[in-house]
Amino acid sequence: MGQVWKELQKFESLDENESAVVFYAENKASMNHFKTLIFELTEKMSLEICYVTSIKDDPMLTSKNQKIKSFYIGEGAARTKFFLTLKARILIMDMPDLEKFHIKRSKMFPVHYIYIFHSMFSVHSYLREGAIDNYDTIFCVGEHHVNEIRETEKVYKLKPKELVLYGFPRLDTLIQQQQNFTQVNTESKKLVLITPSYGENNLLEVCGMDLIDILLKSDFKVLLRPHFKILKESEELIKKINEKFGKNPNFILENGVIPSELFQSSTCMISDWSGISLEYAFTFERPVIFIDVPKKILNPNSGNISLEPIEISIRHKVGHVIQPTKIEEIPNLITSLNENKKNSEEIKDIRSKTVYNIGKSATVGAEYIQQLNKELSLKS
Repeated sequence: MGQVWKELQKFESLDENESAVVFYAENKASMNHFKTLIFELTEKMSLEICYVTSIKDDPMLTSKNQKIKSFYIGEGAARTKFFLTLKARILIMDMPDLEKFHIKRSKMFPVHYIYIFHSMFSVHSYLREGAIDNYDTIFCVGEHHVNEIRETEKVYKLKPKELVLYGFPRLDTLIQQQQNFTQVNTESKKLVLITPSYGENNLLEVCGMDLIDILLKSDFKVLLRPHFKILKESEELIKKINEKFGKNPNFILENGVIPSELFQSSTCMISDWSGISLEYAFTFERPVIFIDVPKKILNPNSGNISLEPIEISIRHKVGHVIQPTKIEEIPNLITSLNENKKNSEEIKDIRSKTVYNIGKSATVGAEYIQQLNKELSLKS
C-alpha cells in the first residue's frame, strides 16, 4: 500500500470529534489563505483540526502544533476517495469547482463545505461558471462578492448560500509584514516583480522575454513568478527564459510563493490579470503596471451577471495600463508612479471600500467556524 493510501487510512480511523473540522490544501498557495485562520482556531480557540494536503513537501506535515493532525493524500485516486467518503462536520477549502469534475461532495456524511477565495477578483469572471454553486458557505472578500453571488443565485434560481462578510487574510498578513519590515538588504538595484497570469496570450507569452531584457538592461533586478500552471504547461518558454537569463545574477525565477523579504523590498509589480496584482497595490498603496493583454475567459457566460468585474472596474484606479508594444517606456514609468503620493491616497480609499475587516478577517472566520462546529455537533 502506497504512502497516500496509508495516510488516508489513518485519517479515516479518526473518530467524529477528531475529524470535525478539516482544511484541504490543493497547492502551495493554499496556505497563504489558511495560515491566520488556522492560527486563530488552534492557538487562540484551542480547537483541534485536521489538515489534508495534496502537496508532498507541505510544511504543515511537520508542524509542531499539537492541535493539528496533518495528512498527505496526493492528487490521484486517494484524493478522489477522500472526498467521496469524507466524514467531517466542516470542510474548508480554496479549491473551486466542487461537484463539477472528479472532486465531489461526500456521499457518506452531510459535510458543511466552506469556500475561501484565493483572489479578490470577481466570482463570475475569474472562476468557471458554477464554480462555487455547490458550497454551503462562502467567505466573501468584499461587497462585490456578496452582490455577485446573490445575483448569480437570482439569475440561475439557486438555493441561497450562507455568506460571511470575511475579508482577505492574505492581505492582512502582507500589510502586517509591510508595517514590520525593515530593509536589511542594501542592494542598490531596485527589484521589479513580474507576475503573469495563466492563459493564452498572458504577458509572458506576449512580451515576457523583451520585458525582462529591458528591465535588466535598465539596471533593475527582476523576479519572475509565473502562475503554477504556466510552469507545468509552458515548459519550453520557461526553458528559453532560463537559458537566456538564468546566469544573470540580477534575475530570479520563482516557482513557488514569492519570499516575503523580496515581496516587501520590491519597488514595483508588473502583471496582466493575476490576482496578486490587487494584493500588491493594496499592501503598498502603490500602483501596479498592467500589460494590456486579453483577459482569460474561464466563464463564457459571465455576461449573464450584469455586474462589472471588480478587476476591470478598479484596474485604472490601482494601476497604470500599458500596451505590450510600449514596454520600453516601463523603466521611466516605474520611477514616476512611485513618486506620485496622490496614487497612495486613492488606493487606500479603494482598499477600504473593496475589502471587509482589514486586519481582523481571520478572527471573523474563526468565530464563524467555531460557532458552526458547535451547532453541527448538537445535531450529530
